[in-house]
Amino acid sequence: MGFMLERKDLPDLSLGAAFLGTGGGGDTYIGRLMLERVMEEGRRVEIVHLAEVGDGDYVIPTGMMGAPTCLIEKIPRGDETALSLRRLEAFLGVRATCTMPAEAGGMNSTVPLIVGARLGLPVVDADGMGRAFPNMYQVTFHVHGVPGTPMAITDEHGDTVIVTACDNFKMEWISRGITIRMGGCAHTAEYPMDGPTVRRAAIGGTLGVCLALGKAIREANEQHRDPFDRLVGALRETPYRHGRVLWTGKVVEVYRRTTEGFARGWVQLRDTEGSGETLEVLIQNENLVARVGTRVLCSVPDLVCILDRETAEPITTEALRYGQQVKVIGVAAPPLLRTPEALEVFGPRAFGIDLDFVPLEESEP
Repeated sequence: MGFMLERKDLPDLSLGAAFLGTGGGGDTYIGRLMLERVMEEGRRVEIVHLAEVGDGDYVIPTGMMGAPTCLIEKIPRGDETALSLRRLEAFLGVRATCTMPAEAGGMNSTVPLIVGARLGLPVVDADGMGRAFPNMYQVTFHVHGVPGTPMAITDEHGDTVIVTACDNFKMEWISRGITIRMGGCAHTAEYPMDGPTVRRAAIGGTLGVCLALGKAIREANEQHRDPFDRLVGALRETPYRHGRVLWTGKVVEVYRRTTEGFARGWVQLRDTEGSGETLEVLIQNENLVARVGTRVLCSVPDLVCILDRETAEPITTEALRYGQQVKVIGVAAPPLLRTPEALEVFGPRAFGIDLDFVPLEESEP
């Protein structure tokens, strides 16, 4: 059975969503404040499990797209994404019975909850990434042949564009250009699906994972226990199964620029445990690859998460600064992201990185 989300759940939800965001997906603090606001108005957030989605349901995922560096300067008004959903419904001539996240990480975990609260729609506990990825076609829906368009894109002024495209790669190209014209971030409704398609193509339970991981980090800090041990233990009870600390170090250099609608760059972390080596993490909105020289410690689709060394609170790519003391955790991605078909979309070469994917649990510790 599903459940009603309560305000007391929001700190854990936002903390876990920031972790699954792998540095991207948007600032969860902003999303948490927006969700608290609509819940203070008396609106309710109903979560339904993936298996509860019926054959007669019609699901429209919602979220935001753009560069996280732009989002922190363009705080949403709050109703833009709901407006995208309603205008997509009008274009399609149907009514959605549910919404859901397209990605589980960052602010895009909370945006569909805001939409559900505003419009009285249940939110499916599932998504299409099990983490955050930068491109609109990098979802399991696309891997399963679901067209992403028609889609609606809305800005903070209420301007909306309906996009129809011949394929999901063209959808990304067109919608990215529109988002740039809208100031670098925009609010979307896309990948409309019937119930059987959602059950087949989505990764189930990811909102629940966000709650569980956020709770593990929070409780460990409250009890003055090692939050990294607690976090790795909590991962074993989820579809992610495996996680481990890859690196302990200090941020010594950050290169980051907003270009072509993305935040791109890298961060270098000097080892503080004795070796003196430097870990480099490549970034495109999210952390993509962690490597020491030519030795790869973790790469997409597995998760590379940079966390505060003491509290294990996630640090987003736009918040990385010189001198931060951090730990880097690698996490095994859900199985749906690791099939040969999925690796063509989510693997290193999908980002122009000339690497073969090696599962975290098989890589050199």
